[in-house]
Amino acid sequence: MRLLHLYRPHLLLDLAKQRLPSDSWPAGPIVLGGKPWTAGNVLDADPAARALGVRRGIPLGSAHRLAPEATFLEPEPEADRTAVEAAFERLAAFSPAIAGSSDPGDGAFGLLEAQIDGLAGLWGPEPELADRIGAALEPLLGGRPRAGIAGTRFGATVAAAAARPGELVTVPVGSEATFLAPLPAGLLTPDPDVRARLARFGLRRIGQVATLAASALVARFGEEGARVGARARGEETDPFRPRRTPERLLLALPIEPAVAEIEAVRFVLHRIATALGENLVARGLAASTGRLRLELDRTFARDGLPPEIVVEGRFPEPTADPEAIERLLLARLERVPPPAPVARLELELSGASPATGQQLPLFVPQALHGARLGWQLARLALTFGEDRVRRFEILDPEAPLSERRWTWRVA
Repeated sequence: MRLLHLYRPHLLLDLAKQRLPSDSWPAGPIVLGGKPWTAGNVLDADPAARALGVRRGIPLGSAHRLAPEATFLEPEPEADRTAVEAAFERLAAFSPAIAGSSDPGDGAFGLLEAQIDGLAGLWGPEPELADRIGAALEPLLGGRPRAGIAGTRFGATVAAAAARPGELVTVPVGSEATFLAPLPAGLLTPDPDVRARLARFGLRRIGQVATLAASALVARFGEEGARVGARARGEETDPFRPRRTPERLLLALPIEPAVAEIEAVRFVLHRIATALGENLVARGLAASTGRLRLELDRTFARDGLPPEIVVEGRFPEPTADPEAIERLLLARLERVPPPAPVARLELELSGASPATGQQLPLFVPQALHGARLGWQLARLALTFGEDRVRRFEILDPEAPLSERRWTWRVA
């Protein structure tokens, strides 16, 4: 799995600055969280306030004692949440699997995650994809986010934090442990006690922790020791869980200039189906229904032409095979070709669920022919009409009269 993390530190201050006119932003130290006499905590602080010791999470009264000359701003949590939700919507246009928090009180606020397996065919290689996403999010986040790509969530987060604003740090596939080895061991855990004990034991680099036996770390640090060791070795400790439900995956691609030929539409559909199929495979899912939406260019079309056409189809069995998805939906489209050039193509796969494997018997080499037959029947129905393909059901194979042994199945 490849994960892209986009990190915008002090996002709350950036969003607050966007909401104020440029000439009204206060000078001097700034603390965000409320007035110092209220019973709240600091949500963010600018560099001048941080230089005086103000940190996120400390009481506002303590922040006032550290920086009495600071300007204390009231938070606007609903506006912040709305802004980040808009960023998630923009990110979802690039990847169907995203994660992150839109709660301004969450410590992970400002970190957006996306799974990018199988997206190279749509958006280019990883650096180009990260650049496209960064440019799309820049106006919503008050600047370019830092970006990091790795195979684990911890590795991607550290890579994004290590990047300079607007830049990308990429960890090659399988090189998480090598990338992390020279970095401070304190990054491995949020627990201050564990960090202090690592320092007392002389374990100042992640590479030093990676060489220790897992049993020794568990004996010293308990369950947190097991997580620390796994992170140091480049292993995943916090599985990626998309914030958007995987039951609905959607990707769209504009077509410039618009095309009228089915073969050109097939080429674009193939790219999108491949990207979605690889994302399904990466998460062990299979989709049961496909929906293809084509937006039409009506510049030179006759009056009354609809703005779009929609093609839907239920697969004979849940699948993540992009060729099967493409063939079935394209066969439906060929029955009613687009009446005008296509300007945008959108593919949605729904009903996704964990893919189930099939145990093949040793002495029955044609065990998968039933699944293949289902796809062949679906294609025949599309070609010759749904009413031309019928199914029957066995009722009683031992019935004395043949007409009672089977019956037509109602679709």
